[in-house]
Amino acid sequence: MNPLKSFASDNNSGAHPRIFQALERANRGSAPAYGADPWTDEAAEAVEQAFGGRARAWFVFTGTAANVLGLQCMLRPHQGLFCTDTAHVHCDECGAPEAVTGSKLILLPSHDGKVRTADMERPLTMRESVHSSYPRVLSIAQATECGTVYTLDELREISAYCRKNGLYLHMDGARLSNAAARLGVSLKQITADAGVDALSFGGTKNGLLAGEAVVFLNPDLGGEFEYARKQHMQLGSKMRFVAAQFTEYLRDELWRENALAANSMAALLAGEVRGMDHVRIAHPVEVNAIFARLHKDAIAELRKEFYFYTLEQFDAPGYPKDWRMVRWMTSFNTTEEQVREFAAAIRGVAHIG
Repeated sequence: MNPLKSFASDNNSGAHPRIFQALERANRGSAPAYGADPWTDEAAEAVEQAFGGRARAWFVFTGTAANVLGLQCMLRPHQGLFCTDTAHVHCDECGAPEAVTGSKLILLPSHDGKVRTADMERPLTMRESVHSSYPRVLSIAQATECGTVYTLDELREISAYCRKNGLYLHMDGARLSNAAARLGVSLKQITADAGVDALSFGGTKNGLLAGEAVVFLNPDLGGEFEYARKQHMQLGSKMRFVAAQFTEYLRDELWRENALAANSMAALLAGEVRGMDHVRIAHPVEVNAIFARLHKDAIAELRKEFYFYTLEQFDAPGYPKDWRMVRWMTSFNTTEEQVREFAAAIRGVAHIG
């Protein structure tokens, strides 16, 4: 695989040069281990300022850990977690939420990746029976797994519904930067101000080498998170190297610069392929992901030169049986030249089938 021709995932991109510079600075000399160092203190303060005065931040290695350990502090084993049937916590975390929290996932239909509060009305009646899990948390993704973005009004509506019904609101923010950049708002506006209780704040998909943050916005949550992090093997002895990345990521809003670059390249690619014969975009293109359907033989030709994901688990109602769903993703360092080359290749095979 030629990494310059990858449109599979923003996980496949390298790290931003400024992140490497921050790591080099953190590498000078020795420092106390396990997060008791000035870099970790500085990074936690930077994250907390970005999300508001009540925020508390902790660093982990992976997005799955950030989601699952945050949720563990919001749930008891007899309680249930609402999420969409396309949610990362349901589809892509190998049962870790259930294994670690002991809680049941209660699936809701996905509407271009989003939840609708009306779909929770009937499942909430589970609380009336001791024989059912007690719904306690709603987890949403921002941006969603379908590449769509909740507006601020939608978030406020959801959070108000959660408060009314005794639910905590958790946000999977693996691509939160892309969503905030899309809406032109701050990280605080899209989370704390919108009523989110806790979230994972992703960095790896947007220019970091490795690292995610767990952020608690509700002061009633996360009081013993450091113990959960240690027990589940996410406390790094050289935590300064994770933390230093976040300080630089937030400095001068590097997160926004990177996200805008990735989003703009997805918009360019969508504009290039929209209207092509035998290519159908499946969801609104709002961040750095394009979901499209085309013939499986066209996909096979494209994959001889370009790397991207085919989502075989998605059927295509209303489409011929040999059509498949694909996901094309751009990153902070995707170039216009790469996008136009890929678009030309798609144009060259789109007629197949």
